Amino acid sequence: MPDNAVAVDRSASLSNIQYSPVFNVAVPFIDRHILEGRSSKTAIRTAERDISYGELAQNVNRCGNLLRSLGASGGDRVLMVVKDCPEFFYLFWGAIKAGLTPVPVNTLLRSGDYQYMLEDSTCAVLVYSPEYAREVEPAMANATHKPGSVMTSTGPDSLRDLIAQQSDQLEAIPASADDDCFWLYSSGSTGRPKGAVHRHRDMVETCVHYAVDTLGITENDICFSAAKLFFAYGLGNSMTFPPVGGSHHSAQRPTSIAGHDIRGL
Repeated sequence: MPDNAVAVDRSASLSNIQYSPVFNVAVPFIDRHILEGRSSKTAIRTAERDISYGELAQNVNRCGNLLRSLGASGGDRVLMVVKDCPEFFYLFWGAIKAGLTPVPVNTLLRSGDYQYMLEDSTCAVLVYSPEYAREVEPAMANATHKPGSVMTSTGPDSLRDLIAQQSDQLEAIPASADDDCFWLYSSGSTGRPKGAVHRHRDMVETCVHYAVDTLGITENDICFSAAKLFFAYGLGNSMTFPPVGGSHHSAQRPTSIAGHDIRGL
C-alpha cells in the first residue's frame, strides 16, 4: 500500500479499514482530490464566493509552511479561537500536514477559559478571530504560558496576509494512523475541560462508518451543519464527512467540503 493510503473492505457488516504504515490524514482529505482531478471543483461555498479544491490545497500548504517558519514542530499545539471561515480550514489541515496539532476551541468562552486552555495546551501558536479579542487578549496577558507566536485570522498582518507570502508546495510530515492528530476540549460539565486527543485514523473511522456507511453521503448531496466547526459533531458535518461522501455546502458560512466516495481513497 502506498504512503498515506486507506483500504476499505466492505465485505463484512462492519467495514474493515486498513492504513498504510506512513499515514498523514491531510493527504487523503486534501491532496487526494488534486491528484484525482478535482482542482476546479467547489470545496467551500460561502456567501461571498466559492473556494475550489485547488485553492484549498494551496492555502493548506501555505499555512503549513507559515507554521513551520514560526518554529513550530514535533506535534506542537496550535490553539484556534477561530470562527467558521476558510482560514479555519487552512489552519486546521495546514497544521496537521506540517506535523503539528490543531486545537480548535469554543468561540463562546470567556477570558478565564481561554487562559486555562493556553496554559493546559502549552500551545506554540495562538490564532484568533478579531471578533474574540475582548476575551482572548486578557487571557494572553494573564496566562503563565505564553505562546511563541500569536496572530489574528484576518485583518492587518493576519494569518490571511502571512500565508499569501508562503510557498504553496508542502510535503506532508510522515505520521502513522495511531499518532496524535488534533485535540478537542470537553465541555467541562464535570470540572475543568479536558483536552481529548484524537488520532490520524479517527476522522477516517467516523467518515467510513457514519458518513458513508450510515448516512450514505454521495456526490449529489449538499451538507449544512448548524453545529459550528469547533464542536466535534460540527467538525464532522462540516469538514470531514463531505470530502469522502462527495458533497459540498451552500450557506452563509463555509461549513463543508466537496469530494467523492471514501471508496476512492
